[in-house]
Amino acid sequence: MLETLFGADEFNPLPHLVSLLVAYVLAFPIGWNREHEERSAGLRTFPLVAVATCGFIEAAEGIVGVEPEAMARIIEGLITGMGFIGGGAILRREDSVKGTATAASLWITGAIGVAVGVGSYDVAGLLSVATVGTLWVLPVLKSTEKK
Repeated sequence: MLETLFGADEFNPLPHLVSLLVAYVLAFPIGWNREHEERSAGLRTFPLVAVATCGFIEAAEGIVGVEPEAMARIIEGLITGMGFIGGGAILRREDSVKGTATAASLWITGAIGVAVGVGSYDVAGLLSVATVGTLWVLPVLKSTEKK
């Protein structure tokens, strides 16, 4: 049935499944941290952001082909969209601002998804490691600094 709808040469979900799974796995520890810290976005949000941005890139590849300018415009739109989503995580209170780390984490999670989507797994992995390290290690250093 699927072969008649899509043609035998066109329907191959496996490469996309691998990319989407990698994006999910790389974003999961970031979401775990935000959930553990009881932030506004957490375990569900971060993997979904990475999978969505990766999915946009993967879906667009069939349309834009080898036109780097077209792909650059799609990535530009994703960057803008991630900034908008991140902005929603920032809350201003009387004399403080909360949520900037969550907003930045959402933005970098979008970058992880884009990197996986364009095949830069090494960049995506490094972004994930840097983010997890920043979220887990720096608060410990920050709390020892105050004592």
